[in-house]
Amino acid sequence: MAKRNPTGFYIIMVVIYRIHLKTIKKNRLMKTTIILAAMSLTSTLATSAQTMQTTQHGDTTVITITNPTKYLLLPIEENRPEAQVVLDQGKASDTWMDVRLAQSKVDYTVPFALAQGKKAVVKIVGLDHQAIAWKEMRLSDTFDTKNTDYYRPVYHHTPLYGWMNDANGLTYKDGEYHLYFQYNPYGSKWGNMHWGHSVSRDLVHWQHLSPAISRDPMGHIFSGSTIVDTRNSAGFGKDAIIAFYTSHSMRDGVQVQVQCMAYSKDNGRSFTKYKGNPVVTPFDGLENFRDPKIFWYEPTKSWYMIVSADKNMRFYQSKNLKQWKYVSQWGEGFGAQPNQFECPDFFPLPVDGDKTKQKYVMIVNINPGFVYGGSATQYFVGEFDGKEFHCDSKPQTVKWLDWGKDHYATVTFSNLGSRVVAVPWMSNWQYANVTPIRQYRGANALPRELKLFSNNGEVYLSANVVDEARTLRKDTVPVGDISVDNATPYVKRSIFADNDGAFEMEADIAPGNADVVGLSFYNDREERTLVYLDLKQKRIVMDRAESGLTDFGKLAERHDIEKRAEAAGEMKGKLSQDLAVDYHNDFALGTWAPLSLCGPDNANGNNRWAEDATTVGTAASTRTYHLDIFVDKCSMELFVDGGRIAMTNLVFPTLPYNNIKVYAEGGKAKVRNLTLYKLGL
Repeated sequence: MAKRNPTGFYIIMVVIYRIHLKTIKKNRLMKTTIILAAMSLTSTLATSAQTMQTTQHGDTTVITITNPTKYLLLPIEENRPEAQVVLDQGKASDTWMDVRLAQSKVDYTVPFALAQGKKAVVKIVGLDHQAIAWKEMRLSDTFDTKNTDYYRPVYHHTPLYGWMNDANGLTYKDGEYHLYFQYNPYGSKWGNMHWGHSVSRDLVHWQHLSPAISRDPMGHIFSGSTIVDTRNSAGFGKDAIIAFYTSHSMRDGVQVQVQCMAYSKDNGRSFTKYKGNPVVTPFDGLENFRDPKIFWYEPTKSWYMIVSADKNMRFYQSKNLKQWKYVSQWGEGFGAQPNQFECPDFFPLPVDGDKTKQKYVMIVNINPGFVYGGSATQYFVGEFDGKEFHCDSKPQTVKWLDWGKDHYATVTFSNLGSRVVAVPWMSNWQYANVTPIRQYRGANALPRELKLFSNNGEVYLSANVVDEARTLRKDTVPVGDISVDNATPYVKRSIFADNDGAFEMEADIAPGNADVVGLSFYNDREERTLVYLDLKQKRIVMDRAESGLTDFGKLAERHDIEKRAEAAGEMKGKLSQDLAVDYHNDFALGTWAPLSLCGPDNANGNNRWAEDATTVGTAASTRTYHLDIFVDKCSMELFVDGGRIAMTNLVFPTLPYNNIKVYAEGGKAKVRNLTLYKLGL
């Protein structure tokens, strides 16, 4: 820092001011110069001060920054239309981003990376000259990512800031789990799709890295997959990580979706886009053609790509990952209706652990079509011969991977060998953009290990929380065995000191002759989420109608397909509101799953209440259900009998749940091995 002459400093400022006034009078243009200099108590001035000069050229505002900092901090107002912002480097790769710049108030700021050097040029279109954003833009070398959102989970994966939806490109290499995801770094609503990137060595602790693949002039970077090219099939090098993704753009009001590839030689940190993109285009001009999943099929020694194609899945085959041949398609008319297929996955698994009885599983995420409205994950089990998929079930058979309303875009890791681990996005497209969150929006549910099991003549897919999640347990409160009936519930208040709404409850529930056996998770404001077995209806329910903040569910946006189907009465005679429990709006409701997925009531003689036979009576249930429930600030995940039933729902209590009540209605029930765990990273 050089000493300065105070008189000279004021002369400089006067000159700048006079030039500024003359320019305004001459052009009637908005032109501002901001001198950003670090000034100490010893009256020193930085020799390389940053300047930010703003000029108008038609409908485009040009911001010229000398000696730029790392970021231009952009003020955001979420409910405003998008303006367009670009870092102009004079390159073909320069890409306009859609940013909801603040008009009248600032909700939060996001960092916009600048080119390093002597000058950076940023252009903005679509922002009113009177907008508050012009006054609130700041230059900075840092961006504070410490948590400012009350509802940020304690142990679930979230982005540092911005929007996140589908998990993408899950793969394992050199001891690292790579989680890529749909990411908007310029706001907490959907837009500007990049591939965000996090890595983990245990599926629990995640390290945030820079976005791996950025939106480009070709389009948004939509969902896809990655593989480790151990065979060097593509010629990018042995063990290169190769990503396949959908490039999405709009041309003349029509969606254009094509499949592209990129490769990484630095363990997935950065990717180079293939010069020959796109590698697959729809042969019929189909608009909804996206989310490629790549897998190896040993009998033909070929790579296959499965792509969602509106209401079908299409298979393509390749030897070199660059040239692809169309093979077949499958799906229209199968499963829940109405639907639009998205985010496929395809993999083999043994049935009941028997490696001689292997089936292929096709995961089909649909939006809309869920039984309780909006988006969800269904699956199909069958055979694959290298050309066609043959489903074992009838077209009208519907199999849900998760029975909660906040489980979508579920895909699995590649390169894990025989183990199949999936990661869902934890939200629903009906209200994903309006949840009561600002700094970030979007989270992943806990990873689940998938297995096939047979039940009553059908083969189903279980989804149980991965064993690695047990490492989250920090403190333990063993409650043991309890009995409950109409008059004597069990209540445990303040289950953990300094509880932040992050805990697990595990128990075996024997319903006995009760009609209902339930658990109430609640706070001191009596906001609650109920999980209960309804033995008369033979179902398990999670009811969040009184869970906390729920009114935003009135702002839910139904998919056009869903609106048309409901108006036409095409929802199998019932609306999603009628099928839900305690429906108030598209968020404030209860979801449920049939207990039949856990097998018949008398499936396991070891569960019989021999000690209570005289007390409970001959009508007593001989069935015990194992429940494992994970609570984390704004979510609740239920796993029954090792994931034969999984149910994932968001909740937004205004205070953490720190109390539990166990209750029964219509008779006596037992809860065995009730254990509470405080969870944290």
